[in-house]
Amino acid sequence: MTTMSTPLLAAPRGARRLGVIASLIAAAAMLTGCSSGADSSYGEPGVADAGFADGGADAPAFSDEESAEGTQRSTADRAVIITGTLYMTVEDPIVAADRAAGIVKNAGGRIDARSETAPDESYGGSASLTLRIPSSRLDAVVDDLRELGTVDQYSTDSYDVTTEVTDLESRISTLRASTKRIERLLAEAEDISDIITLENELDGRQAELESLEAHQRGLNDQVSMSTIDLSLTTEPVVIVEDDGPETFWDGLTSGWDALATFLTGVLVVIGVLLPWLALMALIFLAVLAAIRVRRSRIARRAPAATAPTATAPQASEPPGPPTA
Repeated sequence: MTTMSTPLLAAPRGARRLGVIASLIAAAAMLTGCSSGADSSYGEPGVADAGFADGGADAPAFSDEESAEGTQRSTADRAVIITGTLYMTVEDPIVAADRAAGIVKNAGGRIDARSETAPDESYGGSASLTLRIPSSRLDAVVDDLRELGTVDQYSTDSYDVTTEVTDLESRISTLRASTKRIERLLAEAEDISDIITLENELDGRQAELESLEAHQRGLNDQVSMSTIDLSLTTEPVVIVEDDGPETFWDGLTSGWDALATFLTGVLVVIGVLLPWLALMALIFLAVLAAIRVRRSRIARRAPAATAPTATAPQASEPPGPPTA
């Protein structure tokens, strides 16, 4: 009995292992087949299209209204990313930026970025905002923004990502089904090696699924919310210059003001240069004193050096001839 029972217990375990391996191979083949089937569906016409390719007798007749309705439905199903820029001249950029933010938020949008520059004497200030507007309300929001001032430039760009969105949805759906299948196999597995293999495969599928879902969320956000970069500026502040005095008293006042301004400037310059002039005067006096000391030393050494030179020829003079 013991000899007969051992093969009977070993056989189901081997069969289970083969079943798990076969299930993994089938799942991989299914993923490959779905991917190739999806690719071929875009490039090759189906059997149902063969009978209507040339508009034969079996082709159904569509009215103009049905054709227009089908075209409108296919256009509405497109996934389009819209981006644009809007440059405007307004009286107060800061106030206009607050109003623009209110318009966008009331339409269900949001502000992703905002920067402001305060006005000064020669510049009226500026503001820039990155607006995220629901694509369905883009035109209405832009019309409201136009009322803030004068539109200098407005441009938009559209990017059709329908194929990418469709392909991404198909890959996510297939990967979810494959992940659930591996989870069921993991729940039924008993051998430790099969469990490790299935867990590794499940971790890889889940990581790939999370990456695809994150990409899908970002793509859906770009499609559903259009991006508009709004720039708000104002006209430069014009400084009105005085035409000059018109009467004698105005001329006298202007002259006195100019003289006071000149004297003030001179005093400021003197105040800046005075410490340097004092330092230069001290250096000059020190150099002059050193020169005088050197000259006095040279004058003292001169008589002592010339006295021996003057008496030396008298001592060495040869005697004269003898007298008779």
